[in-house]
Amino acid sequence: MQTVAVIDYGMGNLHSVAKALEHVGAGRVLVTSDASVIREADRVVFPGVGAIRDCMAEIRRLGFDTLVPEVSKDRPFLGICVGMQALLEHSEENDGVDCIGLFPGQVRFFGKDLIEDGEHLKVPHMGWNEVQQTVDHPLWHSIPDLARFYFVHSYYIEAGNPKQVVGRGHYGKDFAAALAEGSRFAVQFHPEKSHTHGLQLLQNFAAWDGRW
Repeated sequence: MQTVAVIDYGMGNLHSVAKALEHVGAGRVLVTSDASVIREADRVVFPGVGAIRDCMAEIRRLGFDTLVPEVSKDRPFLGICVGMQALLEHSEENDGVDCIGLFPGQVRFFGKDLIEDGEHLKVPHMGWNEVQQTVDHPLWHSIPDLARFYFVHSYYIEAGNPKQVVGRGHYGKDFAAALAEGSRFAVQFHPEKSHTHGLQLLQNFAAWDGRW
């Protein structure tokens, strides 16, 4: 049976992610902060919620800023929400925070005056929103284009390499909802909270060989 390591640095919605992975039959799901367990896993999930400064402080304290680039290059790897943002180069949250830098780009604040069609939009962006699939990726298998996923975020990703954007969202402005390169895939939304389509994405991840 394959093992899926859910990286625990104290800042993720770990229980929900683990239960969703178990529900889709992903294999033996291990919520862990043990680097040796993560290195031995067949697949790795990197979730996250909360303030990026606190997240990055724990990621660095535990050595995950070097472990994540290592384990994500040779096996299927999934970043979720702040776990996705932490993979970028820099976030402007908390007066600026340097991140892991696996993907080029910046994490930007939606702003206090986000307006569309003359109406003020609430920040954080919270709720269901469509994701446009810009690339035919294996993790989109059996998920219709413009399917709706559940988002909770005040900051969005401005990708540095448009070729890595495999899904786009829109909330007052366009943003990268999914990034991918090699065996790495990352999403701004919460698949574990996104019902049928989110579970399908996790099932696709569990079956993915890390190539596309």
